[in-house]
Amino acid sequence: GELAHRTKHGGAEIVALLKTGSAWYAPASASVAMAEAILHDAQRMLPCACLLGGEFGFDGLYMGVPAILGAGGVQRIVELSLTAEARALMQKTAGSIQADVATMRDLGLM
Repeated sequence: GELAHRTKHGGAEIVALLKTGSAWYAPASASVAMAEAILHDAQRMLPCACLLGGEFGFDGLYMGVPAILGAGGVQRIVELSLTAEARALMQKTAGSIQADVATMRDLGLM
C-alpha cells in the first residue's frame, strides 16, 4: 500500500524534491526524529530496528518494526496485525537478514 511504497522509496522522494543532494537526507531525518522522541519522552511510534523477543513470531533477530520511543529508547514494539501477504514478505525479509548474519559470522565479522 501507500505506507509500504513511501517506506521503500522515501529516500528517492526526498532527493527528487530537493533536486540536488544525497540519499543521506532520509536516514538523517529519521535519526533526528528518533533522537527527539527519546530526548522529549514523546512516546512516538516510529519504525526502528529492534531486537525481537517473540513479536511477529521472531526471536533474537533485529528487524525494522514499529516501536514506541520515549525516554530510555524503545518503550515497546507495536505488533500490528498483518495480512497474509505482508506476513510472507516479513518472513522473506527475516530469512535474508538471518542469511546475512550467517555470512558475516562465517567471514569472522561478528
